[in-house]
Amino acid sequence: MQIYFSPEFINQNAQVLNIVTDRNEAIGYLSFLIEESKMYVFSQLQEEGVCEDYKDLVKPYLQGLMKIKPDLEVMMFLAVGGKKVDIELDKE
Repeated sequence: MQIYFSPEFINQNAQVLNIVTDRNEAIGYLSFLIEESKMYVFSQLQEEGVCEDYKDLVKPYLQGLMKIKPDLEVMMFLAVGGKKVDIELDKE
């Protein structure tokens, strides 16, 4: 099953993105808020079977956001099926 972002809310300092399947079923969300030098990221995905695809979708997106402000401190909580998921973000 393929998963994609579907924008729900976007402004200069915050976004809420639905995570949807190729059948346009919402299975989770990703939200973030940038406030001065910190970025707060929260995400929940209900389908455990797409955990690796989820990481592959979220990681480059967040790394792209970090390029906007390289000095951002990222505070992140990502969960799949109610379990915390860790990803390593490369600071370039």
